[in-house]
Amino acid sequence: MDKPLWIPDNERINQANISRFLHMIRSEVDPWITDYHGLYQFSINQPTDFWQALWEFNDVIGDCGGSILEPADKMQDTCWFPNAKLNFAENLLRYRDDRPAISFRSENGSSSQYTYKQLFLAVAATAAALEKLGVVPGDRVAGYLPNLPASIIAMLATSSLGAIWSSTSPDFGINGVLDRFGQINPKVLFTANAYCYNGKVFDCLEKAAQVAAAIDSIEQVVVIPYIDQDISLNDFNKALLWDDFLDRSVTSIDFHRDKFDLPLYIMYSSGTTGVPKCITHGAGGTLLQHLKELVLHTDLHRDDRIFYFTTCGWMMWNWLVSSLAAGATVILYDGSPFYPRPEAMFDLIDDLDISIFGTSAKSISAWEKAGVKPAQTHQLSALKTLLSTGSPLAPESFDYVYRDIKKDLCLSSISGGTDIISCFALGCPILPVWRGELQCRGLGMKVEIRNDNGEVVVDETGELTCSAPFPAMPVGFWGDSDGSKYHSAYFEAFENIWSQGDYARLTLHGGVVIYGRSDTTLNPGGVRIGTAEIYNQMEKLGEVQESLCIGQQWEDDVRVVLFVSLADGQQLNEALSDKIRKTIRSNTTPRHVPAKIIQVTDIPRTLSGKIVELAVSNIVHGRTVKNKDALANPEGLELYRNLPDLQS
Repeated sequence: MDKPLWIPDNERINQANISRFLHMIRSEVDPWITDYHGLYQFSINQPTDFWQALWEFNDVIGDCGGSILEPADKMQDTCWFPNAKLNFAENLLRYRDDRPAISFRSENGSSSQYTYKQLFLAVAATAAALEKLGVVPGDRVAGYLPNLPASIIAMLATSSLGAIWSSTSPDFGINGVLDRFGQINPKVLFTANAYCYNGKVFDCLEKAAQVAAAIDSIEQVVVIPYIDQDISLNDFNKALLWDDFLDRSVTSIDFHRDKFDLPLYIMYSSGTTGVPKCITHGAGGTLLQHLKELVLHTDLHRDDRIFYFTTCGWMMWNWLVSSLAAGATVILYDGSPFYPRPEAMFDLIDDLDISIFGTSAKSISAWEKAGVKPAQTHQLSALKTLLSTGSPLAPESFDYVYRDIKKDLCLSSISGGTDIISCFALGCPILPVWRGELQCRGLGMKVEIRNDNGEVVVDETGELTCSAPFPAMPVGFWGDSDGSKYHSAYFEAFENIWSQGDYARLTLHGGVVIYGRSDTTLNPGGVRIGTAEIYNQMEKLGEVQESLCIGQQWEDDVRVVLFVSLADGQQLNEALSDKIRKTIRSNTTPRHVPAKIIQVTDIPRTLSGKIVELAVSNIVHGRTVKNKDALANPEGLELYRNLPDLQS
């Protein structure tokens, strides 16, 4: 395609936060920086000037300490803002007025709202209660919670004390929770009594009681009565209801300001290939990185109402919550995005005047396959930005958004991960949107694509790497005292260079195309193929609901195997198999054409919605799949075991 799908008009460009930031840099640092690409080069060539300017532009509360960067021989040992003092929650609670901070909706019809003043008081009451329990800096507090306002309140209260927050969603099984929280020994566990999804109510208390009994460090369980039903705490050794726990006599917060890299969050790797890694993120790096991405790349203003469909077990929840630092209204939703009808999220956009809406690439594809055309049925008058992540957004999904959702819209496909609690590639309100491309590399992120020889390439596929340190790198892995696990996870592929594990291409526009995880890259005949290249072709076929692709070891080589879940009423016959192969061959290469196409009734995926190619590959090759509790549908894996079609 030789023309972009969307170009921002002059009004959008002039009003963008990043334009104000660009003007500040131009007037104070370098008058020759005139556009995003110049600003990006400045951010990676002069990192200390860039990150200090970002601190000042966002009026970060705290003392930056003068020194910005202490380099180290190893990238992972770099120290940012070594003398700084700040508190994460203090920055998210800087506003204490009557403007809405959080607006909550549930699929069951319940709703609530907190102003910034009410949010501050709720956090104060929660922090005082935690402090009475003896929670101090460095202690861990865990949330086994739906996406509720109380989840944000508990996190902010924890952070205000300098303690560490860690959360999972309530659809995790007991073993999945123990694999995570059991490694970090939390002092307090927050849970809900139940949650709802797709019209059904699921109890939380039985699982929470088993978790609390299995982790000796938990001294207090706090139960949030979300679903209206009788609540019994008899199964708990020590538990209180939310209202009984809070200390509402306290109306102020003594924020604990500490070092820049004081641990703030413990996040977890997927856990589908072993015990989840406990990725520990610092307060300062998380704050600065999120402010950069929300304020500059997403163009978040105080008047905006921002939403991301997420659970408390996905890093996008942490990312969304940081919007409070910009004074915007955070929209929370708990339930299925397709209940009671496929248009439910677009109803939400209209009802709550959402201006920035985030979802997964899978949801966008599912809307198209369901025939959802909001441009014909909804106003979407406030919507200015649509964000997508979780997996690569197919070029056809770009077409669908501009054809059937809204024409005047900044469609920002973004990519990063739990590893950095943020993104390597993002959107930008002053750049055009090109079909199939993430708009740009993130400011301050020296992202480069490397081929198999380690050479930096442009407009060629390779490994997505970052060759310079950045503040949002983890401060470490919990329990990894010598840093060996941290080093092994990111720095073994290329010496002293971060390797994200994504197969990608840097385009001539300065954008990025993601082709999938490099550890699941196919390699038939020695030619590397990203699975997303095949998935993109499946998006074109209405007969195919969903697909999963692996490489099977076969006769001293690798053959491509494609599993397809078909739309209702469809069967995989010779005609459809030929159509699939022809579509792939015509739009990619003969190497991409699967040797085997097999119909399945379920595609295994993680609780955050990502398909698990590696787990399926392990099943097919007779290897053990650990920690199945990390999967939303672990029973689906059994469909792939000992398939007769894969024996010949």
